[in-house]
Amino acid sequence: MSRSLIAGLAAAAAALSTLAAVPAGATAGPRVTSDVLLPAPALADFEKGLVQDDRGVKLGGIGSGLYPAGHGEYWMVTDRGPNGEPKVNGEKRRTFPVPEFAPAIVRVAVRNGTARITKTITLKKSDGTPITGRSNQEGHDEVPYGWDGQEQLAYDPGGLDTEDLVAGRNGDFWLVDEYSPSLVHAAPDGRILARYVPKGLGLTGAGYPVKETLPAVLATRQQNRGLEALGFSRRENALYLAVQSPLANPDKKTGKASDLVRILRVDLRTGRPTGEWAHLMEKVADFDPKAEQGDMKISALNVLAPGRLLLQERTDAVARLYTVDLRGATNLLGGPHDDPATKPSLESALPASVRPAAKKLAVDLAAIPGLPGKIEGVTLLDPRTVVIANDNDFGLGTFGEDGRLIDSGVKSRLITIKLPKPLR
Repeated sequence: MSRSLIAGLAAAAAALSTLAAVPAGATAGPRVTSDVLLPAPALADFEKGLVQDDRGVKLGGIGSGLYPAGHGEYWMVTDRGPNGEPKVNGEKRRTFPVPEFAPAIVRVAVRNGTARITKTITLKKSDGTPITGRSNQEGHDEVPYGWDGQEQLAYDPGGLDTEDLVAGRNGDFWLVDEYSPSLVHAAPDGRILARYVPKGLGLTGAGYPVKETLPAVLATRQQNRGLEALGFSRRENALYLAVQSPLANPDKKTGKASDLVRILRVDLRTGRPTGEWAHLMEKVADFDPKAEQGDMKISALNVLAPGRLLLQERTDAVARLYTVDLRGATNLLGGPHDDPATKPSLESALPASVRPAAKKLAVDLAAIPGLPGKIEGVTLLDPRTVVIANDNDFGLGTFGEDGRLIDSGVKSRLITIKLPKPLR
């Protein structure tokens, strides 16, 4: 029997085997290859000597950011810490049940279906004092309250609501923050080297260097909707950042109704932007009919190539990944739309002279059974392997009369997904 005939028979057998493995009428698609629970120690144990009374809250929120650390390990980051929004006397108030909590970077190792934390790095001021996650500026940020919304807490100009992160070349980290909003550079030990904020913000007393390099218009971000997504472009030595939601430009009503979000490219050496583009999110009526347009968000991005991104759009219930091409889009940087005084604003009316980024659906996460809600961390291990993490909001449900948490029961998960074809 000739070698070519043997090869042909082997190929046919392999094809038949593949067909037999796929049920009739089914289409091969993304599949989950790993789904592990993340550790959830009590906050007083997680930050010993810093958190005195954790009110029964366990570690959570570490799915806010996700970046590969190699060999089955990942860098992750908490957000600002446990926080709530109860109504007190008819008013929604931002509460901080554990106000001394310091946002932290954690290294998580996954082995044999189990995840464990191998390293914790709390974020710190220049003098080594841990920061908090409390609101920064009166008038710009929400008023901070204690666990029950009764006692007003002090603002902390150095506080951060950290979201996504990437690891730098020298053991350092870059993170994005929702308050200012800002881009943050941290040393390997968690000391903040610089915080890049919108021009004109006037943030003082942070306890570390603050530099006004970002477009002034970003300061009009909606509350709790600042910079949320971050990606590293090694070839450009640059970072790509995305605002979570449309800016409240010129007002909150406009931001809630808009579908336009802004993407920035920032030079790693200077912290200064080198590009800015408009991205149009999906209309919520087609994306998640149970939600409203104001529920649409960007929570993660990865760089596929210079000017080409994998971007996540989501509500709390539905998440999809899109390939986004900025190369043919209008560069807005330094133009009139960086000025909040420009009318009409970009968020209220996209002019014909501005071309938004092109995009295409890449992965419909909502079509994969069993995935959690509120997916925020998304990273790529290779063109066919996506890893995702959810933000469980520290399990915050309600608090009993004794001030102890009645946990929501939502778990933090880290999930690996194999794609049927590579992302390009």
